[in-house]
Amino acid sequence: MKRLAFLFSCSAALACAADLSSVHNVYLLKMTKGLDQYLANRLTGDHVFQVVTDPKLADAVFTDQIGEGFQMKLEELFPTPESDKPTLKPKPKSEDEETSPLLTDTVNKLQNPASNSSFGRARGTVFLVDAKTRQVVWSIFEPAKDASSQSLDRTAKDIVSRVKQDLKKK
Repeated sequence: MKRLAFLFSCSAALACAADLSSVHNVYLLKMTKGLDQYLANRLTGDHVFQVVTDPKLADAVFTDQIGEGFQMKLEELFPTPESDKPTLKPKPKSEDEETSPLLTDTVNKLQNPASNSSFGRARGTVFLVDAKTRQVVWSIFEPAKDASSQSLDRTAKDIVSRVKQDLKKK
């Protein structure tokens, strides 16, 4: 299974490597075990990408999860312009329809739990997603051996060296 994941991440990186060269500024979302901090340190230290703290300045986003929660976070950080959003027309209500107060939306809605859920995260996979097109530009499967700072720093170093290799192929 690990070989399949590795093969998939390698092929995805090679197939999308053309877009990787257009990335200059990156924003890092919070990752498992604080890997984002080690990755930011290595990316800036090796002068691979400029790490920005304002997501609006980013060309791409590093994350360790993709899916519904990630899509909601991207929409929060990079809202889709109103002109690009599909318009939904409300259904006209007939006079016979009465809305029960029990069937309406609640006043104090909680945020969708999927946006903060870690369920479904593939531990060890890191994705670089284009901020505008929302397509995965690059990915790698590089799990940390354990949660120690040395292991996380070594993992970040391996990830950054792989990004540098793929950038040089251009």
